[in-house]
Amino acid sequence: MRSNSRKPHVLFFPFMAHGHMIPTLDMAKLFSNRGAKSTIITTPLNSKILQKPIDTFRNLNPNLEIEIKIFDFPCVQLGLPEGCENPDFFSMNNSEDRQYMSLKFFSSTRFFKDQLENLLETTRPDCLIADMFFPWATESAEKFNVPRLVFHGKGYFALSSEYCIRLHKPQKRVASSCEPFVIPDLPGNIVITQDQILDRDEKTEMGKFMTEIKESEVKSSGVIVNSFYELEPDYADFYKSNVAKRTWHIGPLSVINRGFEEKAGRGKKASIDENECLKWLDSMKPNSVIYISFGSLACIKNEQLMEIALGLEASGASFIWVVRKNAGDEEEWLPEGMEERTSGKGMIIRGWAPQVLILDHQATGGFLTHCGWNSLLEGVAAGLPMVTWPVGAEQFYNEKLVTQVLKTGVSVGAKRHVKVMEDFISREKVEKAVREVLVGEEAEERRRRAEKLAEMAKAAVEEGGSSFNDLNRFIEEFSS
Repeated sequence: MRSNSRKPHVLFFPFMAHGHMIPTLDMAKLFSNRGAKSTIITTPLNSKILQKPIDTFRNLNPNLEIEIKIFDFPCVQLGLPEGCENPDFFSMNNSEDRQYMSLKFFSSTRFFKDQLENLLETTRPDCLIADMFFPWATESAEKFNVPRLVFHGKGYFALSSEYCIRLHKPQKRVASSCEPFVIPDLPGNIVITQDQILDRDEKTEMGKFMTEIKESEVKSSGVIVNSFYELEPDYADFYKSNVAKRTWHIGPLSVINRGFEEKAGRGKKASIDENECLKWLDSMKPNSVIYISFGSLACIKNEQLMEIALGLEASGASFIWVVRKNAGDEEEWLPEGMEERTSGKGMIIRGWAPQVLILDHQATGGFLTHCGWNSLLEGVAAGLPMVTWPVGAEQFYNEKLVTQVLKTGVSVGAKRHVKVMEDFISREKVEKAVREVLVGEEAEERRRRAEKLAEMAKAAVEEGGSSFNDLNRFIEEFSS
């Protein structure tokens, strides 16, 4: 990383949710691979999630430096339930007001400010890469002349879409919330509706918080993006020209995990034996299995799960379906006898799955996804066509990238952001989308495009690739 012997030191501060911690861990491993000392800041309970993959990485790379720094997070003192160190807590336990809990959780993270400033003062790292949800980190880093970089956990397409909508407010000029409009200024004539975006009132507490995040980004030293140039070149150029001129793309981060142990160890412990899962996939024909997962936070109601189950069964496809249910839920969502009827061609995993291992297997031929950015990138790196079923956050933007720009996916037909109203997708739509992504001439064309993107993704992180070179530029600037 440098010509001299001192290793640059990079502090990583992810938001305490799986979708933020996992890519940040991958990023820390990537920096360590390139000669930096990486320190990941987290809380006591979340450290248990990160420690095993870090130990695996150290065992495979004994000369590289990566460590965890634990910050106190006294939940009860901060007005949160005991042990609430991760949004999984209130998502899993059906809080009556998740919006309130989310805001409470975000605001409680300001408790880290003094601890972060003490760490910055004593260690004087070369830079701090902190999550977007810690807007106060820019000011803290500035006190000690430490560059603060923002990590959004989104791609250029979503970031650019959000910018254009925030700037032009086209959703204010439509007759109804379901009327389609083209996102102004954004390349590609991308069509969306008001129901599909997070149109926050800037006067609400959450709106004020998002404004604070944007203001913090402007004052920061730049933005790190988990993407690669070839995936979204027009939007990378747009974002760098119009929003954040100091931007580095270093993804897809998930491909840092090359072996079985590293792929299996991402996130929580799998709810199924990884070898058993792979053995089952080995018995299937290439590109015959659809993998279904809605990520780490989305909770799908029983009625909708029933429709998914019936649609899957009607499609006749082999499948692996990850179902994330709330503690104590009865299995009223599963059609009677379905597991017996689909025995041998269907697998239901209740809990956490070894997702990257499954996606990378040759038997997996499609991915039904909620369009979270981490999942989408993992699907891209695996060369898979997708069935898109966005739920919340920036996921409808990600769907537009897959279906309108890359043309590697089929929409299941979701119309509304969860903050507007929960959608209900019929079994017929599920069946149709699964068939479309797995079978037929158009499916083969989508697969060819997806496989080409996977080749580009792998080339981007190899020596001389776009992400490899961008990381080099970052390293040279912030370790000089």
